[in-house]
Amino acid sequence: MKLSDLKYTLPEDLIAQYPADKRDHSRLMVLDRKTETIDKKIFANIVDYFQKGDCLVVNETKVFPARLMATKDKTDAEVEIFLLRELEDGLWEVLVKPARKVRVGNRLTIAKGVYCDVIDNTVSGGRVVRFFYEGNFFDIVEKLGKSPLPPYINRDSEDLDKKRYQTVYAKKIGAVAAPTAGLHFTQEILNKLKKKGVKIVPVVLHLGLGSFRPVVVEDLSRHKMDSEYFEITEETANVINETIHSDKSVFAVGTSSTRVLETVVTSEGMVKPMKGWTDKFIYPPYDFKIVDHLITNFHLPCTTLLMLVVAFAGRDFVFRAYQEAIDEKWRFYSYGDAMLIL
Repeated sequence: MKLSDLKYTLPEDLIAQYPADKRDHSRLMVLDRKTETIDKKIFANIVDYFQKGDCLVVNETKVFPARLMATKDKTDAEVEIFLLRELEDGLWEVLVKPARKVRVGNRLTIAKGVYCDVIDNTVSGGRVVRFFYEGNFFDIVEKLGKSPLPPYINRDSEDLDKKRYQTVYAKKIGAVAAPTAGLHFTQEILNKLKKKGVKIVPVVLHLGLGSFRPVVVEDLSRHKMDSEYFEITEETANVINETIHSDKSVFAVGTSSTRVLETVVTSEGMVKPMKGWTDKFIYPPYDFKIVDHLITNFHLPCTTLLMLVVAFAGRDFVFRAYQEAIDEKWRFYSYGDAMLIL
């Protein structure tokens, strides 16, 4: 499969600019791979597709407000700093805008007693900076930063985004983009699943911007994913392996959870506890070892997220579903509607 096979045209007015009034009131498109049929529900109906003993795998990464405004030394020019990932204590890889004004040696001041020095220059607006501050860095960022909304949301971040661009089960700070399939879950849905006998287990994958960048090479095998930090605990691995042994189903919430599971799979088709960095790139054709069912959103053309979904359900079936969603004016992308692939 080539990059050009993954293009489609989306009317701009179908790009969701705000979340649904209630998380679980988004629409849910259900794709059955065995029958190649499509059903349409609301997200709250997702509970009906689980059976006792099934396992739901969620990504409990927590988005932090990664956009900081600063002024450059000497000129007082305004600069936006977008935190990408922490390399070591106080040392961060960031994007800066406007990049042409920020050079190695510059000092960028965010607030009184909070500043960073630019120590390295990377490609495409990237810089490595060292922060200087007192206290807990993430507490400072929480106070001074803005939510890092995707570029296709054409508005400034608002107070509601700090809550709604975050899953209800988010715990571990480290992501600059939300695992958006999980945004539809409410605590009520999770409670109903537990009552039904579904085991809910967490993994962590701290999403960076790389997952959402369009691929630019026609030959997909030449694309290189950015590395992202992940964790899967022994407890989570044991529950998933027990599910597999019991011939029950593993549901993955989102492409991020899926990538973690497919990163840690053993030669015996089980998962093992692990933490580290993954650049796992899943594109067609791909033999999924762990995930039986996938919960996901509607993704941008030519992105690695769409490639994973196509690898899971087949291009023709996925694109037929996308076209139905477009024809019926479903909501797309991060704050949009959801899809369950059985």
